[in-house]
Amino acid sequence: MWNDHVMTNAAFDLAAIRAQFPFLDVAVHGRPVAYLDNGASTQKPRAVIARMAEFAAHEYANVHRGIHELSERATAAYEAARTRAAAFLGAPEPESIVFTRGTTEAINLVVNSWGEANVRSGDTILLTEMEHHSNLVPWLELARRKGARVAYVPVTEGGAALDLEAAHRLLAERPRIFAFAHVSNTLGVVSPARELCAEARKHGVVTLLDGAQGAGHLPVDVSDLGCDFYACSGHKMCGPTGIGLLYGRAEILKAMAPWQCGGEMVERVTYDGATFRKPPTRFEAGTPPIIEAAGLHAAMDFLDAAGLAGLAEHCETLGGRAAAALREIEGVRVFGPEGRRAGLVTFHAADVHAHDLAFFANERGVALRAGHHCAQPLMRKLGASSSCRMSFYLYNTEEELDRGVAAVREAIAFFTRS
Repeated sequence: MWNDHVMTNAAFDLAAIRAQFPFLDVAVHGRPVAYLDNGASTQKPRAVIARMAEFAAHEYANVHRGIHELSERATAAYEAARTRAAAFLGAPEPESIVFTRGTTEAINLVVNSWGEANVRSGDTILLTEMEHHSNLVPWLELARRKGARVAYVPVTEGGAALDLEAAHRLLAERPRIFAFAHVSNTLGVVSPARELCAEARKHGVVTLLDGAQGAGHLPVDVSDLGCDFYACSGHKMCGPTGIGLLYGRAEILKAMAPWQCGGEMVERVTYDGATFRKPPTRFEAGTPPIIEAAGLHAAMDFLDAAGLAGLAEHCETLGGRAAAALREIEGVRVFGPEGRRAGLVTFHAADVHAHDLAFFANERGVALRAGHHCAQPLMRKLGASSSCRMSFYLYNTEEELDRGVAAVREAIAFFTRS
């Protein structure tokens, strides 16, 4: 059964964790894979794979729409995943959790529902300079439609941190909303989210946290953070693709109009109009990701059993060690903080294109990410058209980190030899 694979150890146990991931048996170019691209997507443990297979084979039916036994079972599993997600994120009630396709759709939901109703001409939308395109482009489009302006909390030299003095000054100007990354996918900066949300609340500013690199990577408690919205993706926390979560304060969700319309989210329809159900169903038009919800439930169980505090410490250690090792390589520029960082490091090799470097590493069984990391404005500010990124997760080892750094050294030596 699927739940035979769920770990029960409370302490972070790397060996026990690695035993749960079949992908570790994969070879790339004849070498064991060193998967260092977890910022893009994480691998799946047996518990998730088995749960989704079990559900698809023996429990699947459409939810909320039938009175037959299978539909009722599927509905119970789907809503159990919502309850589990509320507990995982520290939300006060399951009804404050909306299932989406991922972080991007969750942010777009807020933009196109809350934003359309609340942002007006002349208003300010506050972001930071380190935002992923998913938390940048939707707001830019809203500002264009509404005649609003977008302002940015700057990052300090080299992307080491957010400029908190500027953040406090900009929040005092009472923007309509402050949307920012909990953890930067490019810099590894962990935002002081609780402090920033408290400052925003003091000025009556609504807050949205992009938690794509936060949830499942460190303990998250939205009630403690004090944010109004929190968005995250299942596939970045050991779960399947095609499902994500949006937490919203209950009173805000209740006041929001639906973004997408269709089946499931309606209450009553006539040829002249329609009324809509209460949140969260109001925001879940059409057949939802049912099998994926079961898989995400299993992923959250797995991560809690592994221990999120230990997971965060493990990844931060690898990220810091990688940053230090890469800084020792001549011609390599490392972005982000000198001290504490999340479990990722982005770097630029002066004389080697990022794609060449990543291709070279791949030939040695090392998976890196190359490009602008969906943060083009930030990369331009940092003076790099592209870069490489190592990003770590709970199953990565120091030996895999060392292989990644060695591949970078070898690539630079190969491409710069005379």
